[in-house]
This record gives sequence, structure tokens and C-alpha cells, in this order.
Amino acid sequence: MQALIQISDKQYLVKTGDKLFIPHQNAEVGNVIDLKPLAQIDQEKTSIEPSGNVQLKVLEHLKDEKVIVFKKKRRKRYQKRNGHRQLMTQVEVLSM
Repeated sequence: MQALIQISDKQYLVKTGDKLFIPHQNAEVGNVIDLKPLAQIDQEKTSIEPSGNVQLKVLEHLKDEKVIVFKKKRRKRYQKRNGHRQLMTQVEVLSM
């Protein structure tokens, strides 16, 4: 069985045991997050109004890979280089 969940305006198709990286959540490591799924998908049918919750366990908080932001104006000797690392949370799907 799979479930479609929404976290911070992003949707993920998950099943029990999956590990995913999601945008940073304000939860301690080891805490369990309960979410209502948008849809549940079985081999035979899809339920748009599912019952039950999806439980996610927070494994760790970390940073994503660095994204380089480079600005330049030609013929004006203007160059600016900046980097950004987005905060992420790794979670594991416990049950549906």
C-alpha cells in the first residue's frame, strides 16, 4: 500500500519503510509526526478520502548540497558569488 502525503507544499508518494528528505521540520530527533494522507493507493483501488494517519519518525536534521548564486554585470567589473545550503530533515515512514 502506498500513500500520497503533503509536507510544506510538496507531495510525496510513500510506503512503509521509506526514508526521505523533506524541508526542515520543528521536531526533535526521534519524535513521531502524524500526517493525514491525501490519497491511499492499493493494488486494486485508489481512495481519495483515506482513513487513518501516516506516521513519520525524525531521523536527523542536516543541510542540503550547496547552491551557488552568481551575479554579473558585463563591462562594469561587477561580480558577486554567494552560496546557500537549505536545511533538511530526514524521516522514515513507520506505518500507514
